[in-house]
Amino acid sequence: MAEANILVAHDQFSCSVCLELMKDPVTIPCGHSYCMGCIKNYWDQTDHTGVYSCPQCRETFTPRPVLRRNTMLAEVVEELKKTGLNPPPAQSYAGPGDVPCDFCTGRKFKAVKSCLTCLASYCETHVKPHNDVTPLKRHELINAIGNLEQKLCAEHQKVLEGFCRTDQTCICWLCADEEHKGHDIVSAGTGKQKQLGETQTEIQQRIQERLKEIDEQKLAVESLKRSACIEIKESEKIFTELIRSIEKIHTEVIELIGANKKAAVNQAEGRIKKLEQEIAKLRRRNAELKQLSETEDHIHFLQNFQSLCAPPEAGDLPSVTINTEISFGAVRKAVSELKDHIQYFCKGELVKITTTVNEVAVYSLQAPEPRNSAEFLKYSCQLTLDPNTAHRILCLSEGNRKVTCRRETQRYPDHPERFDVYAQVLCRDGLSGTRCYWEIEWSGGGASIGVTYKGISRKGGDHSCVLGFNDKSWSLDYSDSSYSAWHNNNETVITYPRSPRIGVYLDFNAGTLSFYGVSDTMTLLHRFQTTFTEPLYPGFVLEYDSPVTICQLN
Repeated sequence: MAEANILVAHDQFSCSVCLELMKDPVTIPCGHSYCMGCIKNYWDQTDHTGVYSCPQCRETFTPRPVLRRNTMLAEVVEELKKTGLNPPPAQSYAGPGDVPCDFCTGRKFKAVKSCLTCLASYCETHVKPHNDVTPLKRHELINAIGNLEQKLCAEHQKVLEGFCRTDQTCICWLCADEEHKGHDIVSAGTGKQKQLGETQTEIQQRIQERLKEIDEQKLAVESLKRSACIEIKESEKIFTELIRSIEKIHTEVIELIGANKKAAVNQAEGRIKKLEQEIAKLRRRNAELKQLSETEDHIHFLQNFQSLCAPPEAGDLPSVTINTEISFGAVRKAVSELKDHIQYFCKGELVKITTTVNEVAVYSLQAPEPRNSAEFLKYSCQLTLDPNTAHRILCLSEGNRKVTCRRETQRYPDHPERFDVYAQVLCRDGLSGTRCYWEIEWSGGGASIGVTYKGISRKGGDHSCVLGFNDKSWSLDYSDSSYSAWHNNNETVITYPRSPRIGVYLDFNAGTLSFYGVSDTMTLLHRFQTTFTEPLYPGFVLEYDSPVTICQLN
């Protein structure tokens, strides 16, 4: 214990800045002492402000105090150094995140052990009695931990040494004989091993499940790759043939225009040649006439003139009308229209192909199913009731979130969507294409909650108008102290205590509608599995004095 006292003394004469025994100790006006060099350096950093403070108590001084060596304190420090007892290293002091020793005074050392009997933590010095004193040797020491009070039973103030596997909670042995009597109770150590073993087993099972899923996904991916490669090759083949067909049409059109051009040019050139030949003949006749006109032999002129004046042969050249504004615009228009037709057709077919490819997807990546209240609340949606659908004996309140069945008739106007026989009401907005979660509170005799397509019958007393009694709706009903799940007039009886709060989880794309009893945990009551094809509208069927409220979720 003398050694412990020396350690305490050492701590009291340590500089709180450098954490070592003070060198040239000085005492400032507030009474705290420091190494002269440490406090000078500390104040030098704030010299520009003109205000100086104590590093420990934060008292301020103006002007800067004059520092004088504390002679008596210096002598005490020197005597302490002569004892030859070296203090523990600075890192053994308790810092952030460390457990401090409960028996150290002043600045505390870091605890190395905690005693579950004493409910205290000890540094290396103060734990020694537990190793040396016989009665203390029977105490249970563990590596230092904080919050030892949490290791006590709140009711009996005894150490929590047992674990109730039935209630999954730590208990003392008095608890085992009272409120936990008859439960599956083991020691804390055994409970730890079993919990750890069960958790590890569960983790291993989950790992195996995930490995199996990975193998399945790999097989699916490989299958997808093979199928995609085949489809790409076949598509390339088809598009190559299509391109060839278009190129063939292109070639035929060009050849058709070229042949038309060639025929027209040949015809024109032949006619030009014949016209040139006729002009040559006429020029020769004109020359002969000129020559004949110059003769003085009148008999010779008259005898030959008739032959030179004979008209050209009739029908040598057909009459031709020349189109001076010749154009192939009609041809260009026809080709342009062909292009437009092909593009329009290809665009429409591409939409069909895209839809088909998406429908053939091997798998879709989705977030895992929620497992606790916090995860369900991520998908919470805000719902309000639609007054235009409410039967006239239903009274809406609290911002159209609460509905109560009354005996007096409400003054609702006529509306084609209003239920006229059964006390039903639907929510205003339809849900589709996503995950949605909502909770309701109900009390009284009984009610039904569910969802429906908008096309549910609204008029008449046939049961097909009721939620769950047709192929357009799904519902959970509570009456006569039991639950029933309904769809298409088929009932599934559910055995579970009445829950005043029900959670409804809809995964539209996965085709699941789940009902949960909500308390400290989420208890699945029933799950429908189907394929939803239209938006779903939450709805309720009520009995007299059995209000239903849509909860506001955070």
